[in-house]
Amino acid sequence: MASSQIRLRILPSVRCLFDKLVQLKVEGLAPHKPVELRSKVVDDSGVTFKASALYKADETGKVDVCRASSLGGSYTGVEPMGLFWAMAPETPHTKIMKKNVLSPTLVEIEALSGETGEVLASETNERGYMTEGMKRIPVQEGRIRGVLFIPPGKGPFPGIVDMYTFGGRLTEPRASLLANKGYVVLALAYLAYQDLPKKPENLDLEYFEEAVTYLRRQPEVKGSGIGILSTSHSVALALAMSSFFPGISATVCINGCNANTVFPLHYKDIVFPPLSPVVENIRFKDSGVLEIRDALPDPTLEENRASLIPLESASCQFLFAVSEDDQNWNSAFFAKQATAMLKSHGKESFELVSYPKAGHLLEVPHMPYCPSGVHAAIGMAVAFGGEPKAHSEAQLDLWERVQEFFKRHLDNKGTY
Repeated sequence: MASSQIRLRILPSVRCLFDKLVQLKVEGLAPHKPVELRSKVVDDSGVTFKASALYKADETGKVDVCRASSLGGSYTGVEPMGLFWAMAPETPHTKIMKKNVLSPTLVEIEALSGETGEVLASETNERGYMTEGMKRIPVQEGRIRGVLFIPPGKGPFPGIVDMYTFGGRLTEPRASLLANKGYVVLALAYLAYQDLPKKPENLDLEYFEEAVTYLRRQPEVKGSGIGILSTSHSVALALAMSSFFPGISATVCINGCNANTVFPLHYKDIVFPPLSPVVENIRFKDSGVLEIRDALPDPTLEENRASLIPLESASCQFLFAVSEDDQNWNSAFFAKQATAMLKSHGKESFELVSYPKAGHLLEVPHMPYCPSGVHAAIGMAVAFGGEPKAHSEAQLDLWERVQEFFKRHLDNKGTY
């Protein structure tokens, strides 16, 4: 069969938002012949990510990845988005990098003959971040650094501060995709971005207070409560913001700690010292990466209580999401402590969702799984844990939960 008659189709369109599912189909193959599908992305740092899967054409010469099982490669079984989440970097310990979201992520898909390796057909999926009419506004307001995303439409919209993670480099994909759902989202940087310090002597909670005030002042933002979305190191900051600032209504905490870590945290005349790591609990895995899961001590012990965030003062709703195989730190243990503290003060203002085989970095749906990365505080590669398929399913589930949580607690009526 001439390859010119073979088509690789991306449905419903080659263009979509990053968090959307697409259907990949190959048509015009010889019946029952093997075919290899390959995916490839070159990210904004020039790192290449790849995945592959082996399929067999059906009796009509078609492969539909939403129905057919992969027989080998980067994953097996029926995985409609396997070629996306299973992509692995050619440079180890690398997370896919998207520096700004004005351009889409381009995923090249190829179909190759399973017998000869000849490329039979190819297509590119353009996975964007911003719906038409969305505004992306760089923010340099006083000390505040970040990017503001304002959805199209009349508004006003609920406001959310998205504090991604610890390593600096403002991360825009999650904030922009969330703004598509009818929120004004401030992607807030707090380290190693523009003129912000890389390694400050301490973190100042008043910086985050200024950010909340800035967001609330925007004419497109509803006057009601603000939401916070946090991951990893920024979880303790989000808990502190929720505990000290008025008008925080809904806070999402993904794989974090209920105590301050790394730098002293200052607010007015209060100082939260960082938890001191237990160095003997850090060990090298056989793969050569560090396992630091048990490096932090129990923050509720008397000698560590000064680091504990007093979240019993918070009046907002919390969503704690934890990965049980988080190897970066024991986030399930810390979340259980946080919910126990709320309960002990008569508060049932929380939800806790747990993902058994997921790892540390729970991202937006279809983001390539990241098993390890260079830790900003340590400067060495650490294990993040998780199994790729379970991790991908957790990302999909959590994304829906986050939207539903904010919709419930931030009054999202009339924004669609």
